[in-house]
Order: sequence, then structure tokens, then C-alpha cells
Amino acid sequence: MRGRSRTGLHPLPARQTGTPTVDDAVKRATTALRQLQNPEGFWWAELEANVTITAEYLMLHRMLSLPEQEFPRLAAYILDQQLDNGGWSVWYGDGGEISTSVEAYLALKIAGLPRQDPRMVRARDFILSRGGALKTRVFTRIFLALFGQASWEGIPLLPVELMLLPPRAGFSIYDFSSWTRATIVPLMIIMARRPVFPLPQEMGVAELFLAPDEPFEKHRVAFKFPGSAVENFFVGLDRVLKFCYRQPRKWPHQLAIRKAERWILEHQEQTGDWAGIQPAMLNSILALFVLGYDTDHDVIRRGLEALRFFTLREGDRLWLQSCISPVWDTALALRALAAAGVSPQDPAMIKGAEWLISRQILTKGDWSIKTPDLAPGGWAFEFVNNWYPDIDDSSMVLVALKEALAEPDKHREALNRGVNWCLGMQSKNGGFAAFDVDNTKEWLNAIPFGDLKALVDPPTEDVTGRALEMMGAFGMGPEHPVAQRALDFIKAKQHPDGPWWGRWGVNFIYGTWSVLLGLKGLGEDMSQSYIRRAVTWLKSRQNPDGGWGECIESYRQPELKGQGPSTASQTAWAVMSLIAAGEAKSPEVLKAVDFLVRTQNPDGRWDEPYFTGTGFPAHFMIRYHLYRDCFPLMALGQYLRAMQDEGT
Repeated sequence: MRGRSRTGLHPLPARQTGTPTVDDAVKRATTALRQLQNPEGFWWAELEANVTITAEYLMLHRMLSLPEQEFPRLAAYILDQQLDNGGWSVWYGDGGEISTSVEAYLALKIAGLPRQDPRMVRARDFILSRGGALKTRVFTRIFLALFGQASWEGIPLLPVELMLLPPRAGFSIYDFSSWTRATIVPLMIIMARRPVFPLPQEMGVAELFLAPDEPFEKHRVAFKFPGSAVENFFVGLDRVLKFCYRQPRKWPHQLAIRKAERWILEHQEQTGDWAGIQPAMLNSILALFVLGYDTDHDVIRRGLEALRFFTLREGDRLWLQSCISPVWDTALALRALAAAGVSPQDPAMIKGAEWLISRQILTKGDWSIKTPDLAPGGWAFEFVNNWYPDIDDSSMVLVALKEALAEPDKHREALNRGVNWCLGMQSKNGGFAAFDVDNTKEWLNAIPFGDLKALVDPPTEDVTGRALEMMGAFGMGPEHPVAQRALDFIKAKQHPDGPWWGRWGVNFIYGTWSVLLGLKGLGEDMSQSYIRRAVTWLKSRQNPDGGWGECIESYRQPELKGQGPSTASQTAWAVMSLIAAGEAKSPEVLKAVDFLVRTQNPDGRWDEPYFTGTGFPAHFMIRYHLYRDCFPLMALGQYLRAMQDEGT
């Protein structure tokens, strides 16, 4: 699977002609999805993000003085993603974003493109028109500092001494989200050492700054006016910490570095991964390199191999994914096939379900710091990520297994372990987060380092909805104590006009889908007024073509919630929501089903260039290449089943 070709993952054939029926559409989609299954039983499609992931991979090779034979392929991919206006986007249709564009530009300079190249000229004009390189996010400016293009003084400091604080101190690495924790532990080592990997002048990016003195004289963490008192407190604290770091370092500093180093080594998987995400993997490799590990050291060698496993190639292009999603993809595929009426006795279902069972995590991870008495039993997103199973994947996998297993009693112990683990991960406020319990210190997002506002992992409506659906699938109802607290959370989080926010998918359509399916699965009375408000809101957002869509801008502008071009996945979420609420025969569902049937390709798939998955709301967006296959099939299958149940 290493260096997989992208070919065949998302072809764009001609539109379907004629007047196919819903049954025809389901049969074609079922056949298409079957063909995407790996012989080992799993499904795995591309998880597309933005070019910073590939640009940083290229830059890592430069910092480690690794062979550069792949630079032309990496550069070809970056150039292929450039917009007409010269910039690079975070998501399809955003018009370009400055941080992404600066990282792409720097990577291309390192790959050998001269500043006079017309594509570089357009990129430079785009960046300067947005305020220049210092208008970028913290992570981008870290790369500028690593290559000596900007001052380390402008990077908000996370002191490595944080490693010395115990979890119960009230402020430790375990108060950050799992993805932040796995990224900042190595970053704290890098910040403590402040390495610089000099570039030849022709590879530098001085031309991206508005003035020659900007990258060093003006690159400072500044107070915010206007700004909150908490934010400015942390700016002041940053200055104090940097002053202290300029003094001779004492033994606690070296002790903290050694503890961070041990943490990194302990958290590496046997496959070389760290947390299953590119930032944690890249920074861990770099931190160890800065500490003196050679590139041929087993730890770094396995880390680089894990990154290579995330690469895809097509023609003359090579690129890196931020993460991989085989467990999630497989669970969705099994649920889609089950909704389409494929029997649990079918070989595809048997192989897929058995593969999922084999992925269950039976060792304790970081989550056990706050729940030490809870037995393991969850699932992660990736092939291997034993330290970080998550409630969302685990709940989806458990429902998929409930629908797909031919002999559930054979795996009763595994299923019970999974259910118990999920239930034990409920937070005090009744909701469920992605990876941790009670990771709710929102004030941490005021740290200057946290400009993406994603340093914590609080409970969310969509994950809580998924947990409720899982509970219902395993025979638990609204009277269950865990369900009662979760329902209180759901009701408190509902927006006044009806929908629920979506943390991991775009956006209110996704959140509302997850919640309504959870409520239906749990056995809630779907005629209740709070549920009908959600139904009314959802119907009001249907587009004239019969589909639903929601733009990513709705994360920043709530007035845009539920508005955007129709997509197959978001339409499917809306259809499933309405069916769960007893609206299978409504005009809105009929129009939406017609939309899905009409827009299906002859090969049984749907086209979907839009990003409907979320990493960090409005900052890091994801296009799951299997969403356009699984969710429409799931929706159409549920529609046919609802019609059969009603005798239509």
C-alpha cells in the first residue's frame, strides 16, 4: 500500500442519462462500493487536505539533509494545486489562504523554483496583497524560523518545563487535546533549542515580507488591542518566559527535555507513527533529530517510513496526506452496504466486519490518565494508533458491527468491551468528545500559540449523537443514566432555530444528522417539539435542485448555516435525518432522493469536489473521498427500507 496510486479513487465520468429508479441507483452504488474493497477486507480512500502537508514534508527532507530525488514530484503536486489568482486554498472554492500559500511558496523555493518563474510571481503577488508573510499562522511562522527566514522571538513559547507538571496540577500536557499534545511535546524541544537550517539566498523568501526589517525586528508576539484580558495576560507571560529562556538554563530545563524525549519515544507505534497525524509525526522526527538522533537511527527511520506510508502518487506528482482513515472508511462502507440490503452472510460484509474486529485496541492510551479504572476497547481512525482511540470511530464501528456481523455472539466479548469503553468516556457535562474526558479548559485557546482555537477537545453534539446511536443499537434507551445526561447535553446545545453544530463535518447539517440519528436509534419520541424544530430548520434549507449543501464559511458566519451548493454527502445527511424523524414520504425527501438518483454517475458513484469533512473548523478542512460513495448509498438504502416498512 505504500506510495499508492491515486488513479481510480475519484474518476469523474459523464453524467447519468435516462430515468433510472432508486433501485437502479442502489444496485449501481452497491456494485461500485464493493469494487473499492481491499482484498484484506477494509476500505481506504484518500483523505484530502491542503498543500501545507506536502510542503512541510518536502521541508522536513531539507532539514534532515535527506535525498531530494522526490522534490520535483512534490513540487509538481504543489504547483498543480495553485489557484488562478496565485494562491493556494484550504478548501475547494475558498479563493486562497495566506498561510497555505506562504508554505507552498517556501517549499517551491527549496525545491529549486526561481522567484522569476511566472507561477512564483503570481504567488508572491497574492501573498503580498494579503499582508505578507507575517500575517500567517503560528505553525507557518515556525517553518520560517526553522529556515532562518524569521525570528524565533516571534513564535509564542511553549516552555518544555510544562513536561514536569503532573496531570493533576491543573495545567499539564494532558489538559490539551490529544492532537495538540502529540504535536507540542516535540515542538517544546524544538522551541527550547531554536534550531536554524540556513538556506542559500536564492532559496530564501525575503521577498514575501512588506519591509526588510519585518522578519526579525518586527516579528514579536504583540499585545492585542482590542483583545481579551486573558489573551493579553498570556502575551505578557510569553515575554517573561522568553526572558527567562535567555538566562543560563538550570537542571530542571534539561530534566524536562529528557522527559519530553522519553514521552516521544514511548508514544511511537511499532509502525513508526505518532498519533496517526502528520504534525505529530513530522515534529517528533525533527525534535529527535535536533537532540542528536541520526537519520539512520531506528526511531527516525521508522518515523520516516510511516510518513511515506501516507503518500500518494499519480503520474509525475507525489503528495502526503495529513492522516489516513481506513477504520472510519470501513465502518461507513459496511453501514452503507447494510442499508442497501446486503446480507451479513455476504463475503464482503464478513471480511469487512472481521477486519474491524481485528483493529480493536486492547491497551491503554493517553485517555486513561483521567479514567485509570476504565478497561480499553475502542477503535482508532487509522490502521495503527494504539495511544489514541476515539469515541466517534468506536461508536460508528460498533453500530457497523451490529448491522454487519453474521454471528454477533461469536464476538460478544469484543462488542461489550467497545460499548463499555465508549460509555466510560462520557464527560461530566453529559456530552462525549472525540478522544478525551473533560478536556474542556477553553481558556487554553487564548494562548498566543493557539491561533487555530483548537487546543482542547470538549464534548460536541455530533460525537454525542453518535454515542446515542450506538447505545440504541445495543438495546439501551432514553432511561439509561448515560443517555439521560447525554440528552440534557444535546438539548442544551441545540440552536434556537433547531439545528446542532457539527465539529467533525460541515457543519450544522452534519451535526443535525448525527443528533437525529442518535435520538431515533435511542428510541426518543421523534414528535417532541425540540426535534420538530430541527426538522423544520432542515426542510427550510433545501436547495431548489432538491439537494442540500452548506458552505464552510458557516463556521465563522452562523447566518450561513445550512446554505451552500448541493453535495451528495450533505444531501444524504439531510435525507437520513428526515427519515429518522418520520419524514420519509415528505416532498423534501422525495425531491432529495430524485436529486441523488439524477446526479449519480454511470459507474454508480457521485462527483463531489467540495470539502465536507472538518479537521479544525474553518482552519483545516478535509475532503473524504469515500463520503460521496457511502453516504448517498446509505441514504437511498434507508429510504427504500422506510418505503417497504410503510408498505409503499
